[in-house]
Amino acid sequence: MIGSGVAGLRAAIELSRHGRVLMLTKGNPLESSSIHAQGGVAVALSEEDDVSFHLNDTLKAGHGLCRRDAVRVLVEEGPGRIRELIAWGARFDKIGSKFAFAHEAAHSRSRILRARGDATGNEMVRALTVQARRQKRIQRLGHHFTVDLVVTGGRCRGALVLDEATGARFVVPARAVILSTGGAGQLYARTTNPPNATGDGMAMAYRAGAVLEDMEFVQFHPTALYLPNSPPFLLTEAIRGEGGRLRNIKGELFMHRYHPDAELAPRDIVARAIWSEMAATRSRHVYLDATHLSASFIKQRFPTIYATCLHYDIDMTEEWIPVSPSAHYMMGGVRTDVHGATSLPGLFAAGEVACSGVHGANRLASNSLLEGMVFGRRAALSAVAYARRQGRAAGPVPSAREIDGGPPGSLEDAEKLRSSLRRVMWGKVGLARTGDSLAGALGQLSRWERLVSRPFAARLDLEVKNMVQVARCIAEAALWRPASIGAHYRADSPKTARPGRLQHSRVERPSQKLTVKRKQ
Repeated sequence: MIGSGVAGLRAAIELSRHGRVLMLTKGNPLESSSIHAQGGVAVALSEEDDVSFHLNDTLKAGHGLCRRDAVRVLVEEGPGRIRELIAWGARFDKIGSKFAFAHEAAHSRSRILRARGDATGNEMVRALTVQARRQKRIQRLGHHFTVDLVVTGGRCRGALVLDEATGARFVVPARAVILSTGGAGQLYARTTNPPNATGDGMAMAYRAGAVLEDMEFVQFHPTALYLPNSPPFLLTEAIRGEGGRLRNIKGELFMHRYHPDAELAPRDIVARAIWSEMAATRSRHVYLDATHLSASFIKQRFPTIYATCLHYDIDMTEEWIPVSPSAHYMMGGVRTDVHGATSLPGLFAAGEVACSGVHGANRLASNSLLEGMVFGRRAALSAVAYARRQGRAAGPVPSAREIDGGPPGSLEDAEKLRSSLRRVMWGKVGLARTGDSLAGALGQLSRWERLVSRPFAARLDLEVKNMVQVARCIAEAALWRPASIGAHYRADSPKTARPGRLQHSRVERPSQKLTVKRKQ
């Protein structure tokens, strides 16, 4: 088990019922993206809702590229997973004796469960961690960086691991491996993701020969705090769901000019509208205005955001908050079926690292935490079934020295390369792309890829290697798709009505080329 967010924890709990589980996490296990998730978890549990409504909203947001069978699994199994989590001690906000369901953009019903106002991910991770600690067969290793997957005989047989404290490298053999390493937001100069979101799982799977799919679909959250001397901080969709309004630098409301649902339009539309307003007014941000909401409501509903804004001398009850889009979520990733199985036997994936087809070209707000719960469990059950079929007589695995092929070295000025890559991705492979910008990015990324094609000893160097390889996969997929659809916006071809638009992009290591697969 590689990763310790919602998907990883739920998978580990399920695995522990069938055998021994080792959870590997780079850095601190509490640094996952899941723990920072604010808005909530979307689930059809209210009296006015139904799984069919949730299914239709998800399909609509995905612009025709969702896999219906995966979406059906998500919405039908989701309520059971959330009830299970509540039974394990998760505490979601209530009004009286009933859950307080919030409304978010592109949802036809109020179906967003939240915890402590804007700390839903934190509460879900807390409850899952408590449950995982009760399972005696789960062993957790923090500060252990997974360098590569071990593949012999065409099957994934374990992982090569770096002990961050000692620098020692060793192989962990396994009958099955589950990736739940999260996304790759750190590829971009502006991102809501924590520093460890460097695409490690996608890069490892790619090098091992697994198929990556729909890598061009990177979701940019419309509203991240914009201050020149502070990192982007996510301002949840729920603020607009509760009535927050967007104003340009002149103070004008503008969303009604871009979509009939105004601030409650799908994320990709809101993000591009903000981008357009920034370009038209030659500004670096717009404003999120919640000053018409009552101060007591804001403090109670968004305590973390209120406190964070105050830390930067912004009182959101009295002042407009400067915001701009930031890289937020990967819809693409390691291709899986609805059971979490990848194209590489023995390797399974769940959560943001995976591409099951749930999100299509644009993720519906607050579906990601539910995805981690549902597909984390499914991947675990699939891994257990696979391990039982294989039995124990699999033979020896190679040593760390054999896998490395020589002594690991160091990357000259890794921090500078990391910074340069993030600027290239933001400027050329960001929210608005063109064929020329993508071709330019690919030229630079190909040169960098040659620099990182050898084994490295330090975590920072290994992360930069992963970032370069995943960045190239994103740029290559984006160049292949000439028309705009969902989160993939080609400024040189903004219309979506083109032949082949409902095909999935596909990147895999053996041919080093991009191929396509028709929608299923």
